[in-house]
Amino acid sequence: MKSCELVRSRVASVYMFIKSLQIAFIGLVVFTATAWAGNSVLQGIVKDPKGQPVKGADIRIEAKDGSKLSKSVKTDASGHYISDPLPVGTYRITLIVNGAVKASINNTKTKLGEPTQLNFELKATSPSQASAPAKKAKHYVWVPPTTGSHLGGRWVEVNDDGTADTTGTNKVKKIRGDALGRFESDTGATGAISQPGRP
Repeated sequence: MKSCELVRSRVASVYMFIKSLQIAFIGLVVFTATAWAGNSVLQGIVKDPKGQPVKGADIRIEAKDGSKLSKSVKTDASGHYISDPLPVGTYRITLIVNGAVKASINNTKTKLGEPTQLNFELKATSPSQASAPAKKAKHYVWVPPTTGSHLGGRWVEVNDDGTADTTGTNKVKKIRGDALGRFESDTGATGAISQPGRP
């Protein structure tokens, strides 16, 4: 009688253990499916102008939702790349080859649970594009307000060498008070501003 109860007890404990394993396995499958469903990957192929794969190109992935998520992946020998799992969202994708930005796509949307395919095919540059001089960039520096002035600071355009650009409207000549007095007496000008209808 005791051996029969002992066998029943052991069978019940084995049964409970198997049920526990089944529940744990189902929970793991549901958790994995839920985690995968919230993510996507970005993949594609990069080819040069001759249709050959580009090895070692950088694909920079930056989130556009303000989360500051930023990743970078490289292409393999066949020009293929694939990102780590990404949250579903909108991304800026930048292609960099040999340190130069070749393409940038601002609003790439990833899809729920499936890879987003984004291929790059580089175009050949014509001889005129290759020899064309680069556009001159505008450079600005912030000039803080002058001591004693009620005017705020301003941005001033400067040349590539850092000197002030004198070709635009930024030509301002500073003079001392005694020079201003001589100017007023020589020209008959006063510091007053005339308003319409007033002498």
